[in-house]
Amino acid sequence: MNNSSLDVFANVDFPADTAHPEAEALTKRPTWEQAEGRPLPLGVEWIEQEQAFNFAVHAEHAESVTLLLYSSADLVNPLLTFRFDFLHNKSGRIWHCRIPITKIGEARYYAYSVSGQTIPQLHSFDPQKVLLDPYAKCIFFPPGFDRNLAMREGPNAGRAPLGVLTGHRPTFEWAEDRSPHHESDAIVYELHVKGFTKNPNSGVDPSRAGTYAGLVEKIPYLKELGITVVELMPIFQRDPQEADYWGYMPLNFFAPHAQYASTRRADEQHIEFRNMVKAFHEAGIDVALDVVYNHTCEGDHRGPIYSFKGLDSTGYYMLSSDPANPYANYSGTGNTLNFGQAHVRKMVMDSLRYWKRRMHIDGFRFDLASVFSRNADGSLNWGDAPIFSEIAGDPELGRVRLIAEPWDTAAYQLGRGFPGMAWLQWNGRFRDDIRRFVKGDAGMVPEVMRRLYGSDDLFPDSRADAYHAFQSVNYVTSHDGFTLYDLVSYDRKRNWQNGNNNQDGTDENYSWNCGQEGDEGVPTAVRALRRKQVKNFCCLLLLSNGTPMLRAGDEFLNTQFGNNNPYNQDNEIGWLDWNRLRSNEDIFRFFKNMIAFRKNHPSLSRSRFWREDISWYGVGPTVDLSYDSHSLAFCLHGASQDDDDIYVMINAYWEELQFHVQEGTASEWWRIVDTALPSPNDFSDRGVPLEQTKCTVAPRSIVVLCRPKKSDAREGL
Repeated sequence: MNNSSLDVFANVDFPADTAHPEAEALTKRPTWEQAEGRPLPLGVEWIEQEQAFNFAVHAEHAESVTLLLYSSADLVNPLLTFRFDFLHNKSGRIWHCRIPITKIGEARYYAYSVSGQTIPQLHSFDPQKVLLDPYAKCIFFPPGFDRNLAMREGPNAGRAPLGVLTGHRPTFEWAEDRSPHHESDAIVYELHVKGFTKNPNSGVDPSRAGTYAGLVEKIPYLKELGITVVELMPIFQRDPQEADYWGYMPLNFFAPHAQYASTRRADEQHIEFRNMVKAFHEAGIDVALDVVYNHTCEGDHRGPIYSFKGLDSTGYYMLSSDPANPYANYSGTGNTLNFGQAHVRKMVMDSLRYWKRRMHIDGFRFDLASVFSRNADGSLNWGDAPIFSEIAGDPELGRVRLIAEPWDTAAYQLGRGFPGMAWLQWNGRFRDDIRRFVKGDAGMVPEVMRRLYGSDDLFPDSRADAYHAFQSVNYVTSHDGFTLYDLVSYDRKRNWQNGNNNQDGTDENYSWNCGQEGDEGVPTAVRALRRKQVKNFCCLLLLSNGTPMLRAGDEFLNTQFGNNNPYNQDNEIGWLDWNRLRSNEDIFRFFKNMIAFRKNHPSLSRSRFWREDISWYGVGPTVDLSYDSHSLAFCLHGASQDDDDIYVMINAYWEELQFHVQEGTASEWWRIVDTALPSPNDFSDRGVPLEQTKCTVAPRSIVVLCRPKKSDAREGL
């Protein structure tokens, strides 16, 4: 390394007062912060009035820290180095300094070198490693970037990711950008930024396919479908040389993934990302991020040293008592961040504020959120895990949409077991119970009633608890598991191409292939049944109280060919096949109409549970709750919401059933949905008048009726 000492204040100009020579001499003296830097904020801060950068990094157990500044011309030898003196450049656990732009000169990138007492089994402190700032807002990967060098002893200069000095550039113009903030009309749509438009048949300009800009081209499609909230799978910067297509192995929590930008110029991804968010907002669509704060891509003791390990592995990660596996692994990926440490919680809070303030993000879905509940020793804090109160107490974060995946590899906290009282939660029980019921499992009617009602068994609205129905994020499929089409086409996963001998991915899919495995030589009757089952799933999801979430592509029967865990498939398996939209326009039409139906009937999606507005029936006046029952009906009265009445008859049995409508006369009701009918008769925009109160519901089918509210004088709907 090229070690040059910096007189960081030699070229800094300060205001002079010519009338008082003594004062002039005094004002030229640098302030303490100018001389030593300041510990907060962490990361790099551009100070406009001083034309200087402030650097601050948390490294509690480090014995020495050196700042490395690189020019574009030489990514191996630092243009400048600054050795932190703990007597001048350290406050508590934070090392800091301030360097004027005149001293930085042509330097474009920065990193750190840190030494400390080595703990061999942790594979931690290594002063030869070039370390990335955890707070870097933009990350540069040199042409010679090499993951393998970070995984073994020895230097990796010129081959390590670097932070980019960007704070002194013009800011983005947001103009009048505002969050749309959807409530009862919230339709969450989970998508992968690259996979959504990367396929050449996506219709997106090839130069923008698979990018933030590519998503903007698809906004008209999302508007037509009726989506109001897009939930982007992880977009934090990750290691581009790791087989991590999904993005659940983050390198950093502040920088957007550069490889999703249509331009490769450093820092351009910020502009493209912000333009994307702004375009979504202009279209009335919220943007939520799937955020991964529970672990990093550094893995266990065999993984690479990029940042946290080299700065302070014992301060950032939870440790185990097993010398052979020194890093606690509640994430299933090799390491777990230690939320018992205040500086780790602060880093997450700073990251969330950054994405909210600087990127205008409207909500966050937290991967494996139960990790937030863990104390430093790994035990669960069931009472008052600090980060939840810190988020709730923040004036900005307390108002955004917060969604939890309320479990990790060793804890399941769905419902009131989760410490985030006001958070929405992915409802895995809804997913499993609806899947089992639709496939024909016995004993599911009572459970399905609970899920349709809003899962008050998990989110009770008692005086003591007072949960809301919308806190249940209802879904049948997500990125993690079969697509909706594969759910009705495969009994067994086909994950061989993932390279794990078909051992990865869950075996508990609760799927049913409708009579034949896969897609080869499938009889017409089986294909028809699959389409009907997809519509049944769509119906139950969008007729349920709670917040519905769709997986991108399910609305046109996208397939992953039976792969239920394509986390490393950056190819046609993981990309949406837009040809299937053209071949399955009838399914798209059904989804679009069901979404519109839900939005037009606020009685379905409420802040509170349905309570006295719901009446449960069976084929007759009482619902059959027996183990062998596969059917039920209900009438949701809409008067309290100034809405129509909705009558739903659900037959998950393999033979047709005769239902008797239990309320009103036949002339009052109009049939809107019959999943047994082919398109366009499966959904009628205006409704088909009911001829008699006895209705034949075909095997494995759902019929939905509407009774217009008294003030509605229309003929039909």
